[in-house]
Amino acid sequence: MPNRHEDATFGSRLLYSARFWKTVAAIAVIIVILGGSVRGFVIQRFTIPSASMEPTLKIDDSITVWRPDALRSDIQRGDIVVFDGRGSFVDDALPTPLQKIGSWVGLGPRDVYYVKRVIAVGGDTLQCCDAEGRLLLNGEPLREDYAPTPASAVEFSVEVPADTMWVMGDNRNDSADSRSLLGRPGGGFIPTDRVIGPVIGHGSSID
Repeated sequence: MPNRHEDATFGSRLLYSARFWKTVAAIAVIIVILGGSVRGFVIQRFTIPSASMEPTLKIDDSITVWRPDALRSDIQRGDIVVFDGRGSFVDDALPTPLQKIGSWVGLGPRDVYYVKRVIAVGGDTLQCCDAEGRLLLNGEPLREDYAPTPASAVEFSVEVPADTMWVMGDNRNDSADSRSLLGRPGGGFIPTDRVIGPVIGHGSSID
């Protein structure tokens, strides 16, 4: 005859095992959600792929971006920012709402992100260059200790539309930036809602 005690013990073990794996699955889901929340609302990590931000940032440097400033649209002149280049630097259609959410939580392709310095924001005028090779922001020369002289080999004069920014690499002679998009749709102006966040601990505001 079957041993009822053994059957009960076996059943208890099965129940315990099922509960254990359900707990493990629940913890895994919580970890994924928390990780996505941190990347979506607090910080994200990136690696510098090119020399366009030298000497400030070098190839393979790891950087951290601060999401809250981007969520508040608090992007300032002088900030070094990571942004989604689709629809501007990347010849893809504008990111869909789902792709935007993916970029906020660190999902999707990584080669669509760019890191540049914000030189001018909506309402600013920017011109290259004065007699000393400096950029003129709203008619005043910029002090850019990180940039070469002249500050740009490409001459330009722009007025930045609202809710956009003009970005440039610190390595002005080896940087694809807003200057590269002059004459193309958008005129080199990057919508500020594409910003993932400013970089922590590397940039300083432009004087």
